[in-house]
Amino acid sequence: MAKAYVTKALPYNILQEDAYAASNNQAADQYAVTAGAKTPEKRLCALFEAMGYTAHGMAGNYYHLRVRLLADVWSIDGFMDYKINTGARIFENNWVGFKHFSMFFNAPEFYTVMRNTIIISLLKFLIGFPAPIILALMLNEIRQMMFKRIVQTITYLPHFMSWVIVAGLVGSMLSTENGSINILLQKINLIDDPVNFLSIPEYFWSILISANVWKEIGFGSIVYLAAIAGVDQSMYEAADIDGASKFKQIFLITLPTIMPVIVIFMILAIGSLLSAGFEDILLLAENPVLRPVSDVIDTYVYRVGLSNFRYSYATAVGLFKAVISIGLLTMANYLARKSGNSLW
Repeated sequence: MAKAYVTKALPYNILQEDAYAASNNQAADQYAVTAGAKTPEKRLCALFEAMGYTAHGMAGNYYHLRVRLLADVWSIDGFMDYKINTGARIFENNWVGFKHFSMFFNAPEFYTVMRNTIIISLLKFLIGFPAPIILALMLNEIRQMMFKRIVQTITYLPHFMSWVIVAGLVGSMLSTENGSINILLQKINLIDDPVNFLSIPEYFWSILISANVWKEIGFGSIVYLAAIAGVDQSMYEAADIDGASKFKQIFLITLPTIMPVIVIFMILAIGSLLSAGFEDILLLAENPVLRPVSDVIDTYVYRVGLSNFRYSYATAVGLFKAVISIGLLTMANYLARKSGNSLW
């Protein structure tokens, strides 16, 4: 009965770290097998029971799950020395206040991590944000529908590729052994010997931003194409009669008309400025030589916090990032409100 209640009360993706630790526990695995847990949900419930989640019966288990969920929502783990073996008994851990925040601010990597996060985020914003708008404006001027559809399909496809595939493609193109980029540069006599671009820190930011723009430019242009499609065509006809060129029509009609959409997405992009990326950086910067230019908040949390089982420290760093992001989002929305376009 208790196991069925856990399945009902707890989403499958909650308590991932606890479930992960339990899945590596031989006793818990044996318990799940002997309990006859065949489906993933029943197996997860059996693991929870082996970890003590149902020790107090149905009512007690519901209380502990609610407490644990509340702790995850409010990230109070960051203010504790959280031990994973306490499970849902979150308040059995020692309160340490802002200890983990202070450790992060005083860490030797703090300056490097923040510098990389800010620079990479700004580069993605300054280059990656206007790129879909420019592509949408260009596609809107194409009159041959077959060619337009082909271009749209080609630019949309990379979005549906995982970063594992994209990183593999980038690595193959930049390879010193039969890499197309090195072959091209040698053919035009720009280099004499192949260059291992993914081991030179000076090239990493350019490679990262280029891969991001290539992957997302097509999919990001969809919303802007939809906004452009809603522009009143009579405005273009009047502009043609007045002798306005295509560039003038873009700057005087198209852009002002779709500006509310641009402002909304700009606010969201500013709110995500500290989200410099995770999968792309983790896969493209496998070489430790690139760490001084690739280590951002997300990869730092993964490498130092989660990989070393420092859950409270990882939570504190993540909470710091979330607070700054909320501040940036609020500030961007406040400034956008003065132009008449805002989220709230």
